[in-house]
Amino acid sequence: MNDITVQAAGCVLWRRSPMDGGLEICLVHRPKYDDWSHPKGKLKRGEDPLAGARREVAEETGYTATPGAVLPTVRYLANGRPKQVRYWAAEADEGAFTPNTEVDRILWLPPAAARNRLTQPRDRTLVDALLASLRLA
Repeated sequence: MNDITVQAAGCVLWRRSPMDGGLEICLVHRPKYDDWSHPKGKLKRGEDPLAGARREVAEETGYTATPGAVLPTVRYLANGRPKQVRYWAAEADEGAFTPNTEVDRILWLPPAAARNRLTQPRDRTLVDALLASLRLA
């Protein structure tokens, strides 16, 4: 059973800064792993990947999201099992963050700062893909 790929989905969540209108990307901090990443999570059995990505964004950040461009799928080993995470660009709509056991902090950062804060190098390419999808690269 270890050769079955874990299916997950997430979003590179973005907004326009309330201060200066600049682009900001939302990163989540997971205390269990002490890492900074994009909001994502495992899909429920039979769940549509985009629906799962939107659910994970809402659960982890407290924001609803309007999905945009499909971003690259990220593949890696997690606990010795292959994992595939499908991503979308998504603009943050209404919401407010409430800390929980899975995510204790979020940050809204400009793209360069977000790229630097991300723990996994594989997540940094998604920042570039977002910028390209928004034609800001």
